[in-house]
Amino acid sequence: MNVDGLPLSEFAFPGPLRDQLVAAILSGAKTSTSGLVLFYERENEPLPQVGRRSAVVDSQGRPVAVIELTEVRVVRLADVDLQHAVDEGEGFASVAQWRAGHEEFWHSAEVRAELGDPGFTVNDDTLVLAQRFRLVSAVTKL
Repeated sequence: MNVDGLPLSEFAFPGPLRDQLVAAILSGAKTSTSGLVLFYERENEPLPQVGRRSAVVDSQGRPVAVIELTEVRVVRLADVDLQHAVDEGEGFASVAQWRAGHEEFWHSAEVRAELGDPGFTVNDDTLVLAQRFRLVSAVTKL
């Protein structure tokens, strides 16, 4: 599949977590993802729309898959549901586990540096972009 011209989807930062998430997408275990609406607001970027296709990149920045958004919701952090958490494909068995894992990421030095806010924290009212997607195809390596 030709990925030229598709926007890029980067899951986490390059490294072990991204590698884990990309593997889960390729295996079909990961069909949802969560991001902070704040990142879109800071970049003055519109939220993605259902039907948007993007190229998933690995830790080396190489396209490895094409995904298509099938659902996009903005929800309060406190309102993320169990199905969304499970469908993230990271082994979460409860919303509490999902939240703890995501808070650890969102409170990480890397995220705080990207935001330019060393004390950044999320709370129940933080807006989360909950996206559901389908794997369109894996990108064949040349």
